[in-house]
Amino acid sequence: MAQYRRPTPNKRQASRLAPQVRGLARAPDLADLPQRVVYGKPFILMEDADKNTFVYKGGDWVAYESSIAELRRSCQVKALPQGVGKMTRYEVRAPIDA
Repeated sequence: MAQYRRPTPNKRQASRLAPQVRGLARAPDLADLPQRVVYGKPFILMEDADKNTFVYKGGDWVAYESSIAELRRSCQVKALPQGVGKMTRYEVRAPIDA
């Protein structure tokens, strides 16, 4: 059975590929990379039409101090597809302070 030979790039193609290869030869500086954020366990929040947030605590829905817009700045916020009445459910994960 004949071997399949891969085509070799001509000189123009090789010169076009060379700068990309040279740029990858140097490792990235670790000081420039962003620090990894570790998030805690998720908790469920509800938001009503007036943008008031509630958390389930002690068998009842209690008002929460932060709005969803404020939580999006520092936490991971994911809207859940199931709503309760006219309220929207969110899963929130706050960062763990190290």
